[in-house]
Order: sequence, then structure tokens, then C-alpha cells
Amino acid sequence: MGRYPDALVNAASGGDRDAIALLLTAAQPDIRRYARRACRSTSDVEDAVQETLIVLFRHLKGLRQAGYLSTWLFTVVTRHCLKLARAMLGLADDPEEAGVAARLAARPMNDLRIDLANAIQSLPDHYRAVVMLRDVQELTIDEIAAALAASRETVKARLHRARGLVREYLGS
Repeated sequence: MGRYPDALVNAASGGDRDAIALLLTAAQPDIRRYARRACRSTSDVEDAVQETLIVLFRHLKGLRQAGYLSTWLFTVVTRHCLKLARAMLGLADDPEEAGVAARLAARPMNDLRIDLANAIQSLPDHYRAVVMLRDVQELTIDEIAAALAASRETVKARLHRARGLVREYLGS
């Protein structure tokens, strides 16, 4: 048994309100400790804690193994602290993506829709299927995995790669 009991994580991921409240309460001290280590500014600690709790709550249904929860929380906290530090310095999260986003925002909406449709159409079938199921039909990763008879990891990897290819297509 890890820091977070499997029964508690399973109940919370199943939607049990009491288990959700207990898990969020139990995770808070760890999240705060991680934020104190990862955030450069002490004023960012509480923001990182709150943002991480929100992410945890939103992703409860995707939790599968309690043993990895601490590592995942540390990663989420670290990313939030980095994001907050970059914002404080006035830097975009990813300068290259910020430039692409600005160029996309300047395009007329109809042109952007056509370009997006072309980008999705240009994807290999296995990537296109995942993007359509997730971003158009709004299925969960588990639902997509079941529909495609693939593992969660495969679906997540394909989705990540497909979105990257779409960004690359639109950014060129």
C-alpha cells in the first residue's frame, strides 16, 4: 500500500463524493510540500496547490494506480510552478507555440476551419481516428481505448502525436 490507499483512489475515481473529499484532503499536504520545493516564489505556492487540486479533481476518473499518484502530483505541481514563473517574467509558456497561436488567431475563421479539416484529413488513419473520437466526439481516453481495442497508453500516445502533427501542419 502506497501513500494513498488503493481503495480510496478507486472509490474516488469511481465518483464516491466522500472518497473524493478524503483524497483531495489527503493529497493537499503533499501538494503543498511539492509546491514549496518547486515554486521559485513563495507567493506562487498556494496558486500551484489550488491548480493542482483542480487538475486532480478533473482527472480522478482516469486514475488507475494509487502507487503513481504522488509522482503524478509532483509533475503537475512542477509544471504549474514553471508556468507561474514564466508568467511572472512575462514569458509565454512556449514562445514558438505562442507565435503559431498568434498567426492562427489572425486568420479568418472560415480559412482556419478549412485548414484544420485539411490538417486532420492529412493524418494517418490511426491518428485521425483518435483525434476525431477525442476532440470531435469528445469520448474519454478509456472509451476510445475500448472502441479501438487499444491500451490507454497507446491512445494517449497517438493523441499526443496527432495533435502535434496538426499543430505542425497549421504552423507551417
